[in-house]
Amino acid sequence: MSAIERLRQIMVRLRDPAGGCPWDREQDWASIAPHTIEEAYELADAIARGEPEAVRDELGDVLFQVVFQARIAEERGLFDFDAVAASIAAKLERRHPHVFAGAKIDDAAAQSLAWEEHKRAERAASGLGTGALDGVTLGLPALTRAAKLGSRAAKSVSTGPTRRVSSRRRARNSASCRTKLTGVTGSARRKNWVTCCSPCRRRRVTSASMRRPRCATRMPSSSGGSA
Repeated sequence: MSAIERLRQIMVRLRDPAGGCPWDREQDWASIAPHTIEEAYELADAIARGEPEAVRDELGDVLFQVVFQARIAEERGLFDFDAVAASIAAKLERRHPHVFAGAKIDDAAAQSLAWEEHKRAERAASGLGTGALDGVTLGLPALTRAAKLGSRAAKSVSTGPTRRVSSRRRARNSASCRTKLTGVTGSARRKNWVTCCSPCRRRRVTSASMRRPRCATRMPSSSGGSA
């Protein structure tokens, strides 16, 4: 009997209504989920400490959580551990076509982009959102989720054709702003707003320097002071 099969049989015994463990029999997905999260943190802590034996033991605890949750699903007639393993195997092959299907990926950065594209396609096929910020788990700790959202947002505006289009658009916006400032004097300088392109930022423009505005900018008084 393999080690993984032995673990699965132990789980069956623990959940046995007749002779199993009372605590294990009472658990369901929701009650076990906090323990799954706790075990993941304990694994991360063992890795941070650099203790191989502790990492091995904590990996075992995480694996047990997978076996436990899969057993609950099997009892409900939903899926079993083999289906879980088959699902992740299929996903890894699907998301690594450069390894399993002859596709070409130049480097790790390109693979990261391809990975996100595969995830987006999978969400679309499942009828889920495909935006840059869709699919970020709500259950993540606040700081971790914020960092992930920030990383997704940065990738969405700094890669591929979008970046080139944005550069051209910024150049057009800057030229447009300079044109709109030409000849603005007197009362217009004191009272009016010079409205620039919408992607620009709000920025004061002094009469002395006439710095390029980045958005809707209220002109200062003729004395050159800014509000």
